[in-house]
Amino acid sequence: MLLLTFFVGLATACSKHALAQSFMHWGFLAWAVLGSLTALVLSKAHYSDGKPLQPRTLLYPVLGERVVKGRLGGLIDAFCVIAVVAGTVGPIGFLATQMSFGLHKGIQLLSRFNVVLALVIAGIIFLFGPTLFYVDTYVQAMGEYVSSFLTMATMTAQTAPDWWMKWWTVFFFAWFIGYTPLMAVFVSRISRGRTVRETILAVAVLAPIATTIWFTLLGGSGIYHQMAGTFDLTEALNNFRFDVATLTVAQALPGGTWMAAAILLLTTIFVATTGDSMSYSIAMVGAGHDEPSKWIRVFWGGAMALMAAILLYMGAGQIGVLQQFIVITAIPVSLVILPSLWTGPQAARASSRVFFCPDQ
Repeated sequence: MLLLTFFVGLATACSKHALAQSFMHWGFLAWAVLGSLTALVLSKAHYSDGKPLQPRTLLYPVLGERVVKGRLGGLIDAFCVIAVVAGTVGPIGFLATQMSFGLHKGIQLLSRFNVVLALVIAGIIFLFGPTLFYVDTYVQAMGEYVSSFLTMATMTAQTAPDWWMKWWTVFFFAWFIGYTPLMAVFVSRISRGRTVRETILAVAVLAPIATTIWFTLLGGSGIYHQMAGTFDLTEALNNFRFDVATLTVAQALPGGTWMAAAILLLTTIFVATTGDSMSYSIAMVGAGHDEPSKWIRVFWGGAMALMAAILLYMGAGQIGVLQQFIVITAIPVSLVILPSLWTGPQAARASSRVFFCPDQ
């Protein structure tokens, strides 16, 4: 009993730092960038002021009509579409279009099913796995995340290894920045009729909490079983074989092979729904309104599938090139979303309690 207590304490102490870093990359900061402030700005301009549901509208509070109607607006939209296509092709393009291919109602059903499936998987892992370890790890990791937030958020190559900054922090932050304008378009579209409070609560609070809990359950399981000697993921992780690592962890969970199959299904559906959402957002940008033709969505879905297939065929080296391209495309997009830091709160105050209903 004492040995087990010591092991759990050691694993928790080691895992809290690792999970705190994952919370930094995928937690509140990422979701705040993904769709909160920018969605408020875009929704206010679209539903209240009648401006197009396009990335260029994010700069309307600063540059006025000239960015909405001029050539600069078209250039901004183009950069944002390129950035989100680059971010979508690598991790999700191929599987997404295999399953969705523009069938939006079917995707809505898949999304609801995926939420239920995720809750079931999380419940099984939590109840039949090392429950105390999960609870201790989450509490300590969240404490580390909150107390060291500014330190981790402002980490540079002077305080962290170059490879870490290049392949993790810079890449993930650039990825989220590239997604932001099109994600703001999507969030604005689906948030019509919602209050500002409801939108911020869903996107900036509940989404990162759900993400950090999921990371704790799956990532924490990997740490727990690695330290317990159930398996050794060192070689797989050193060789960036994350697919092997994920399935190895999944098979060690309660239910074994069945759990691995459920997680694979969950991931596939998530990939499909995310890809469909981005295809829809790109189609809205191209059409200039929020009811684009399904064939435009099919085109963008097929284009991303083709690009993803080409990258997979060319090998892992080209995926590295894509990662560098994602970082490059994030540079101009960051200038587009920068004004949202001050125009977002202004839009929230102007919208008061009712969220962007054109008939009010």
